[in-house]
Amino acid sequence: MQVILSTLSAILYGTADFSGGFASRENATLSVVAVSQTIGLLVALIALPFIGGAVPSPTALFWGALGGASGAVGLFMLYRGIARSVVAIVSPASALVGALVPMLFGIVMGERPSTLAVVGAALCLPAILLLAIEKGGMGTHVRAALLYGVVAGLGFGGFFVALSRTPPGSGLWPLIAARAASISLFIVVLTIRRDRISIAKPGRILVAVSGACDMGANILFLFASRIGLLFIASSITSLYPGPTVILARVFMHQRLGAFRLAGLILALAGMVLISVG
Repeated sequence: MQVILSTLSAILYGTADFSGGFASRENATLSVVAVSQTIGLLVALIALPFIGGAVPSPTALFWGALGGASGAVGLFMLYRGIARSVVAIVSPASALVGALVPMLFGIVMGERPSTLAVVGAALCLPAILLLAIEKGGMGTHVRAALLYGVVAGLGFGGFFVALSRTPPGSGLWPLIAARAASISLFIVVLTIRRDRISIAKPGRILVAVSGACDMGANILFLFASRIGLLFIASSITSLYPGPTVILARVFMHQRLGAFRLAGLILALAGMVLISVG
């Protein structure tokens, strides 16, 4: 079940990133993230009565808010990187760093995955890189793209770790606290910059899809991390560049290429080993 939840989470994360990053090409990144985060909060509030959860403890709210602040930075840097630099570097770099942070944290905290699971996770890491390799196109933007990707990955890694520390019975309250924190952060930044939130009509559907899919992915990851090892959940979830690559192929007619195809096959093999382990 953990593998299924983590895989679905990766698919939704990839869809959210494609939609939000594409919308950021024609709209201010702060506006895109602020609106998508608000939509995500509404999705969580709608789902709350159905999923349930005890009255939130201060611990659950604290870790949720901390994760929300970290994830907000990651999401902003990812969308900004997709809009302004080389997507083929930003996405896998963020996924790789975002996977390594919780994996290392889990091991430090005493998690001991099986040998097959370790091998599967090890396959997932090069798969992340292969999924986004392109022939040419790196140019002079490599350093900027890497910076965007690494900072985004650190933000996502912090978000994953924080969510994994929330009490199992807290339901969706940590995610609600996370969204409240991230939205508050963006409002403060927008106020300081004296910017107004504005999304052009063609991009509104993309922003809505981004917000809904991102929250859906968060919910799935939250439960995946609670029913098994954080090591495994983070490894599979961080394969989200795969869906992004496929969507780019379908809607933007970008070639899949031998490296990306190899990455998809390697990712599938890694997930099989993790599930068996």
